[in-house]
Amino acid sequence: MQRLFSGIQPTGIPQLGNYLGAIRNWVALQRDHDCIFCLVDMHAITTWQEPATLRQQTLAQTAVLLASGIDAERHILFNQSAVSAHARLGWIFNCVARIGWLNRMTQFKDKAGKDREKHSAGLYVYPDLMAADIMAYKATVVPVGDDQKQHLELTNDIAQKFNHDYGIAFFPQVQPLIPPQGARIMSLRDGSKKMSKSDPSAQSRIEMTDDADTIANKIKRAKTDSEPLPSEEAGLENRPEARNLVTIYATLSGKSVADVLAEFGGQGFGPFKEALTEVLVGAVAPIAAETGRLLREPGFLCDTLRAGANRARAIAEPIVSEAESLIGFLK
Repeated sequence: MQRLFSGIQPTGIPQLGNYLGAIRNWVALQRDHDCIFCLVDMHAITTWQEPATLRQQTLAQTAVLLASGIDAERHILFNQSAVSAHARLGWIFNCVARIGWLNRMTQFKDKAGKDREKHSAGLYVYPDLMAADIMAYKATVVPVGDDQKQHLELTNDIAQKFNHDYGIAFFPQVQPLIPPQGARIMSLRDGSKKMSKSDPSAQSRIEMTDDADTIANKIKRAKTDSEPLPSEEAGLENRPEARNLVTIYATLSGKSVADVLAEFGGQGFGPFKEALTEVLVGAVAPIAAETGRLLREPGFLCDTLRAGANRARAIAEPIVSEAESLIGFLK
């Protein structure tokens, strides 16, 4: 099976967009891939994190992943900072990558905005560390959203330049695995913005730790418009909040948007929100309950990450040690 690497930042409480856009996809990919799943806590500190909160959220993220169906015995689940090979190869890749390549990375421009001079150097070079995360395991498949495709192209550029510079076909080319459509979930308060765990308003998102009552309250308050739901998909144009709620329902129920509108078209949002709440509670509440149980066992969560780090280290250490020898480091 192909080796797959994917990472997620352990900051904030995972929300529905994270689950549908990444976590649920990870669970499905376990069937046909040799998976390495990483809590990228080194990426997290490209913006300042309160230390105790970062530790707690790393455990919370671990609990959500396990509760969602990640199999940490058959596959590997660990936190990035526990395996030093990431940092060592990340520095090598900082020296392989060119400034011009990093200047083309649009995510830094988007995140830094007009105050880019005030942001950390880590935020600027983190695509190099992302490349190291992947190449430390010679992974050949990485599930990414559209916003990360550019970083994967950079990973291949770095790998190709390393191979050229040192005259050896050492690092492989990696292929993106794009998740299915419908995984882009928007804010419940503003359908033009992506659902985010960093949004100041908890009402903007469904968190994977929400119980049934909390989910019902958030959907009841979710922004809509005054028109009934259309019977055809074209009727959702210029109605971002309506489209978002229909997309959530379709994605969770396994139906097409057309099928959802055929069922609810012409109705007001009241009956539809009731149906959406039922679908959401069925998907999220069991994960929330299991997450709560796991969080009451922090020792188990730490042991799981520690065991995963040991297995990850056994793969990455020989690869990165050889890369260090290739560039001339004295062992």
